[in-house]
Amino acid sequence: MIRGLWVYLVGWLATLYFGTDVIVCRALRLRSLTARCWAAQRGWARAVLWAAGVKVEMSGTENVSTDRAQVLVANHESWFDVFALAGHLPVGAKFVAKHVLERVPFFGGAWRACSHISIDRGDRTSAIQSLRDVGARIGRTGETVLMFPEGTRTTTGELQAFKKGAFVMALESRVPVVPVGISGSRDLMPKGSFRIRSGTVRVRIGEAIPVEGMSHEDRDRLTGLARDAVARLRVAGDIGTVRGEGSRGAIPSG
Repeated sequence: MIRGLWVYLVGWLATLYFGTDVIVCRALRLRSLTARCWAAQRGWARAVLWAAGVKVEMSGTENVSTDRAQVLVANHESWFDVFALAGHLPVGAKFVAKHVLERVPFFGGAWRACSHISIDRGDRTSAIQSLRDVGARIGRTGETVLMFPEGTRTTTGELQAFKKGAFVMALESRVPVVPVGISGSRDLMPKGSFRIRSGTVRVRIGEAIPVEGMSHEDRDRLTGLARDAVARLRVAGDIGTVRGEGSRGAIPSG
């Protein structure tokens, strides 16, 4: 209970500090906004991880391009998936999440300032159009977009069905899909619980899945390929740690 209160306090203070910095930077139209957004994202996430006593072991970062558009897709076990990825990805990814996050004080303003993507899941037509707009944007800007295609955190620990939005977007924008498998985060804070435990989140990034030669009709096949890859990566993360192989090429972070 005490750990949870401490984490929430640090999280709120970090949101206030980094959120204000980004909002002011945007208001002043500073050219450093993009760099400040990435720094704020990493600082905010790492502050929460530090307060919770959570370490991140990340491998496969060489599979993430730093100079081209891509769609990262990851399984979703806990809120700590977000902190692990936001704090330790080698690129400043744009997250896709439900639009209610825009209403959170300071966080919502920073979210909009840094061009993260909000979708209204209650309005299917609007959500689809939002993803199409994002797809068109990343084709021009070369941005990295990160999505949790399960749509919500798992309640059982099992990998859920993947929604097709991320993959339709990748096909329409002609950018590769990069699978990401996360394990260990559900033990720290499962869905429906406010209790926070210390521990380790393991993130394994797989090879990009190219979409060349694919069309809109291949969306189910692409979705299946990505889900299979994520399933293998999350299991490999657990096995690698047990066998002592998880540190090879990994980035341990606190």
